[in-house]
Amino acid sequence: MRNILNIIISAVILLAAIFFGRYLIDSQNVIPPKPPMIVQKVFVDTVQNKTLPVIVTANGNLVAVKKVELYAEVQGVLQSTGKLFREGQHYSAGESLLRLDASEFYASVQSQKSSFYNLIASIMPDLKLDYPQFFGKWQAYLNGFDINKSVPKLPEIISEQERLFLAGRNVISTYYNVKNLEERLSKYSIRAPFSGVLAETLVTEGTLVRSGQKLGEFIDPGLYELEVSVNKSFAEYLKLNEIVTLNNIDKTQTYQGKIVRINPRVDLNSQTITCYINVTGDNLQEGLYLEASIKGEDIENVIQVPRSMLRDDRQLFVVKNDSILDIMDVTPVYFGNQSVIIKGIPNGTKILSKVVPGAYAGMLVEILPE
Repeated sequence: MRNILNIIISAVILLAAIFFGRYLIDSQNVIPPKPPMIVQKVFVDTVQNKTLPVIVTANGNLVAVKKVELYAEVQGVLQSTGKLFREGQHYSAGESLLRLDASEFYASVQSQKSSFYNLIASIMPDLKLDYPQFFGKWQAYLNGFDINKSVPKLPEIISEQERLFLAGRNVISTYYNVKNLEERLSKYSIRAPFSGVLAETLVTEGTLVRSGQKLGEFIDPGLYELEVSVNKSFAEYLKLNEIVTLNNIDKTQTYQGKIVRINPRVDLNSQTITCYINVTGDNLQEGLYLEASIKGEDIENVIQVPRSMLRDDRQLFVVKNDSILDIMDVTPVYFGNQSVIIKGIPNGTKILSKVVPGAYAGMLVEILPE
């Protein structure tokens, strides 16, 4: 009985295993439901080749063409000139920008002038006795001498005897010493070399100024210069006196500039050429950021698209049969900052006008109107 019971239990387990195995096999053969087909909605442009100009863009900051850095060559206390020495203060050409206290040095110069006058007067008796032919012009020089004015130029010395006589009495060396002191006295006052405005001031009235100290900057706000760097491959488009369009960063203001200088040297690091553009106009200020558009040659049978639409710099997504994405090889002609000019696309071809995330060749799409 025990053997018969074991046989029956084994048979039941075997049958259960067979039925369970068939269940597993049948469950694997069930065909899963197909996922719903996703159609991506896209915007497109229809290609129409045309002639487009190459516009080389570059940018930089304005710098005043006429700009003078003010430095002190002497020491003294800064005095008032009637106008405050402050940023934005306007001055006319020749007007005093600043003045240092020179009372002590002025007295020294006057003393040296007086000594020089006395020296000339002391040689007059000997000159009249020994060289009466030269006495007249030196008497006229002495009569025209004014200690409160700049020392007049010495009379013309035409004789070697006269030259030796004056040199022996130290007249010539004393004259140049006095002229040197007068020149140094003039450095206590700085005058405007042209009409302009103070762009920077580093001292105020009452400040003790030392020799070699920077005092500020003076500029002419009527003319500015824009320094831009252009890739050397576009050097052929740079021409002197070429008119250039300039825009501010917000594209709200446009100016006309002119190329006035071109640096022929190529920068070793950036491989660019520097050119300088003069520009005038309202609302221009030193340091203002501007973008220059330099017109190059015209290229036929091309289109212009955003750089973001280009794939690997040589491919573009196109829509075939109004429903399937495909990739087309193109030939870039010119890369701008934000766009690229390309050729090799037949007229009528539909290309994507906006980037589609995850786009690939064969993707089903639906064209939407703009």
